[in-house]
Amino acid sequence: MMTLVRRRAALCALALTTVLVGCSSGGPAAPGRPGRPATASPPTLAPGPSGLTPVFAHGPRTKNRTVALTFDADMTANQGPRAAAGERFDHPELVATLRRLKVPATFFMTGRWAEEYPDQAKGIGRDPLFEVANHSYSHHAFTGNCYGLPTVPPTRMRADIDRAFAAFRKAGVKRAMPYFRFPGGCYDEQSLRTLAPAGVTAVQWDVVSGDAFATDADAVARQVLDGVRPGSVVVMHCTRSAAPTTERALRTIIPKLRERGFRFVKVSEQIRAQRAAEPRS
Repeated sequence: MMTLVRRRAALCALALTTVLVGCSSGGPAAPGRPGRPATASPPTLAPGPSGLTPVFAHGPRTKNRTVALTFDADMTANQGPRAAAGERFDHPELVATLRRLKVPATFFMTGRWAEEYPDQAKGIGRDPLFEVANHSYSHHAFTGNCYGLPTVPPTRMRADIDRAFAAFRKAGVKRAMPYFRFPGGCYDEQSLRTLAPAGVTAVQWDVVSGDAFATDADAVARQVLDGVRPGSVVVMHCTRSAAPTTERALRTIIPKLRERGFRFVKVSEQIRAQRAAEPRS
């Protein structure tokens, strides 16, 4: 998601979350659910009304002050020539900062990014501090009118995310999470219905960092610090060419949030907490 994200998408996700969240009891992966481990399945949400893909935007707003930092590792299917010419879509320094500060995080990768940087994808995927989730293969939009992105036709949506999971496995990511982030944050009822058989939970956010193409690290840090609430999911990027100030912003964001009593977690922990908070029938 290299384009600037409007809060409208986040608000849309929040509205859907109120009606779509549920729980899954886990268990062995069903056939046709790529990226799902054979045992000890990660927490997911139950399908929403009419079997739509569930949407998650934030964890419970409780005194347990957690926050999930998420990073989109974007690279579109046609950006190979730019990478070959020297443009960097990775950000090793950002990953190193998270490790140095011992901050758990969730990385939403495109399959094309994993193909371009397989060693980094493998390293992130095998680090217990992190988890890898799906951001599509091609970073094409799953709806029309999504910030100028090319569009994946409905007949190719499932194949696109399956291809991304396959790219993760080829790179050596042993356990990609069954979570999917729509490119541009754009989705509609058709895309939620089309992806339902994939068994993924769509993960949005409630805090927009504004780091895409930003040049002022302090402004990015302020926007995050002003927006975070208990249970927040923050959307950021880990690509040097399109988010050059993010690593510097993190050096302010992380200690400030810890001073406020926040604990950093992966998205999976927040989904597990959401599942536990649901009324038992």
